[in-house]
Amino acid sequence: MAKNSWNIVLLPGDGIGPEIVASARRVLDRVAQRSGYVFEYAECLLGGCAIDATGTSLPDETLAACKAADAVLLGAVGGPKWDDPNASVRPEQGLLGLRKELSLFANLRPVKLHPALAAASPLKAERLAGVDILVVRELTGGIYFGQPRLREAHASGERALDTLEYTTGEVQRVVRLACRLAADRRKLVTSIDKANVLESSRLWRKTATDVGAEFPEITLDHQLVDSAAMRLITHAASFDVMVTGNMFGDILTDEASVLTGSLGMLPSASLGDGTRGLYEPIHGSAPDIAGRGIANPLGTIASAALLLRHSLGLAADADRLEEAIFSAVADGARTADLGGSLDTRAMTDAVVERLG
Repeated sequence: MAKNSWNIVLLPGDGIGPEIVASARRVLDRVAQRSGYVFEYAECLLGGCAIDATGTSLPDETLAACKAADAVLLGAVGGPKWDDPNASVRPEQGLLGLRKELSLFANLRPVKLHPALAAASPLKAERLAGVDILVVRELTGGIYFGQPRLREAHASGERALDTLEYTTGEVQRVVRLACRLAADRRKLVTSIDKANVLESSRLWRKTATDVGAEFPEITLDHQLVDSAAMRLITHAASFDVMVTGNMFGDILTDEASVLTGSLGMLPSASLGDGTRGLYEPIHGSAPDIAGRGIANPLGTIASAALLLRHSLGLAADADRLEEAIFSAVADGARTADLGGSLDTRAMTDAVVERLG
């Protein structure tokens, strides 16, 4: 008998997080209702709210619940209250720690322009035609996790050190995932590095080339990160699947968000070797509009669609939800960041209605 019941952990987080996660839950409930599924939820603390309540950004109870869940849906973490970069405990540590503890080594960020929103992008329409990119970012290695990292006294004042490191195994698994995903798309993978300067990138390029040979149906090419950043603006439609390291991926995906006109539209999925994943919109906690009920929930709702597809194996329901999002936007449903006047609830209503 096919499984029809799943456990989902909700991590509303900070700022607008509780509002947009509530919207995504409403949509998931409608999916469950129309398809006869049972979604059981547990809501836990992560980020600044967890620091205030427990003194740590990733409480043990939250980590245990996430490890036991089928999937995790996150809102956003951080805000001015916890912005001190010198603080010993910061909201972002909770998110990084959760990815590490769940062994989520790849972050998927689809970037697809809705034709009705072309005017919202600062780029000319001809630069945007046909843009449909999937960025696969390595999550648990690179400069964000390399050791040693330190600050120490120096003759000029202080010296700071961060270590950029990758192993063959770390590169292999993320490039293999990118190639598998490309097989269902246009069969083109572009590996992004800085192999003309960095030894870690030379290892990355060699390993990516070796992995690419395992997939003869996939075309693998390489590009330096600086020229890739330019190409994202000038010829974005030429990309299919992009795979890159942690820091380069962090920067390039924020750049790519400009193509769609609003950060509020873009989802992400963090995946490992199993089916459990962490799903979140790529935008921040937007503390300036928190509590006002005007946040764009579409990035979080689209993240819920990725959750259905990658963790629950419900591809048809994921497709239906993504079609409902596109249909709502095509029919003129817009929040303020998209040039409209709908509040968070009304935007969510527009998607729910189109689910039937």
